[in-house]
Amino acid sequence: MDEESRRLVSHKIKTREELASIIGPRPRERKVIICHGAFDVVHPGHVRHLLYAKQKADILVASLTADAHIVKANVRPYVPQDLRAINLAALEVVDYVIIDPNPTPLENLRHLQPDLFAKGYEYQHGGMHPKTAEEVSVLEAYGGQIIFTPGDIVLSSSYLIESQPPNIRVEKLMMLMSAENVTFRDLHAGLDAMQGIRVHVVGDTIVDSLSHCAMIGGMTKTPTISVRFENRTDFVGGAGIVSKHLRAAGAEVTFSTVLGADALKDFVLDDLAGAGVNVLPLIDDTRPTTHKNAIVAGGYRLLKVDTLDNRSVSESQVAKLRAQIATTPTDVVVFSDFRHGVFNRNTIAPMVEAIPDGVLRVADSQVASRWGNILEFSGFDLITPNEHEARFALADQDSVVRPLATELHRQAKCKTLMMKLGARGMLTYRTRPEGDPRTFFAIDSFVDHLKDAVGAGDALLSYATLSLKATGDDVVAAILGSVAAAVECESDGNMPVTPDDVRAKLTAIERLVHFD
Repeated sequence: MDEESRRLVSHKIKTREELASIIGPRPRERKVIICHGAFDVVHPGHVRHLLYAKQKADILVASLTADAHIVKANVRPYVPQDLRAINLAALEVVDYVIIDPNPTPLENLRHLQPDLFAKGYEYQHGGMHPKTAEEVSVLEAYGGQIIFTPGDIVLSSSYLIESQPPNIRVEKLMMLMSAENVTFRDLHAGLDAMQGIRVHVVGDTIVDSLSHCAMIGGMTKTPTISVRFENRTDFVGGAGIVSKHLRAAGAEVTFSTVLGADALKDFVLDDLAGAGVNVLPLIDDTRPTTHKNAIVAGGYRLLKVDTLDNRSVSESQVAKLRAQIATTPTDVVVFSDFRHGVFNRNTIAPMVEAIPDGVLRVADSQVASRWGNILEFSGFDLITPNEHEARFALADQDSVVRPLATELHRQAKCKTLMMKLGARGMLTYRTRPEGDPRTFFAIDSFVDHLKDAVGAGDALLSYATLSLKATGDDVVAAILGSVAAAVECESDGNMPVTPDDVRAKLTAIERLVHFD
């Protein structure tokens, strides 16, 4: 939505104090009615409700529940409060719109004292709800009245969103950028500013392999699948690919890791050296280099064979890692945890203590096993878990995403939390002054043609980390991280994303904004 569109309706959107001054105290010559709700997706039922309410008074006020208090469904509100306010203000029947920062409309009812308060018929169907009874009590205390609108058109925003969510990703992004005074020029400048930042990555290296085979068939005596080996392709993964993403983004990268004394160790070192990553390897001849080999036939992954040793690294190796962390000149330290020996409850604290003062501290815990916990990286500047990792950390399988992220942000004591939601995009929480309504924001996925989602989290981590260090702006960091993740999803394999890739995607999004 462009600035001109917002300007056409902004005169209708008021604070509670501005509205109180406009409508004046009771008794008033012009009757005032308030309709309150989430209005997440405005549908014919809402329009019928508003039209009926307008017939009963001179001034119709639409009161919106703020984002922070909508918890009735997962990843809601779907439409952020500023955009919901504009949607309602664009309706001719609505005279004014306010965003209620409180969990219920009771305080606004007491302060504004509308003559009428309109509710949908469902709030009296089958008996009055206790919350509605509270509202009636407030209204009756000053002489106001509640009315219930007809229910001849009944629709659910939740049903509409879940059955066919509207594509408003560009509009949501533009509302966020406008509210935070971020421009596309700022985003491109953020990419430029990332170049040359020194990053020290610490974590587990994984070699991912694809063994391509042809199906032969099943054995006659046992249920054994028989395949013919054709070729194998090896890739550096785990914290190694995180290092390559950061290097491709423009950082000067040092990588501390533990490798086995085997041929895969040589492959890893050669690959990372070719990518321009400075590796500080600890070679352990008692363990193998972590290797995950997927057997692929006919386009399907039939089996994955893991060769690994998940026991903790030794005390002497922890001491060496601590020394590397403490002495390596860097601007950012990234702990990339895959729970294959480097990180556990005994090693994390001493390695965190070794991080030099003034360095940006970032942690990502990409663990499929049940042992990893992002909360062990307490007090970091940025953490980037996905929803599954957040639920495990909090032992919470029931809460919807936003309260889940709220609690994780609180317990992790981090400055910024970027929760990855897969195809639904990401949710960012940041530490703000008490009472600041903009403690969180959502960014939808900008993937246009999904090919392979593997590596999206690594790309997001890399670009969000570098842009946060370069600009200090968590909104710029979240947008660039999200765009980099989208780029990664649109190509096969976990291939490092370049700034040019991100610029091209940003330019495509900007064209959608300026479609005229």
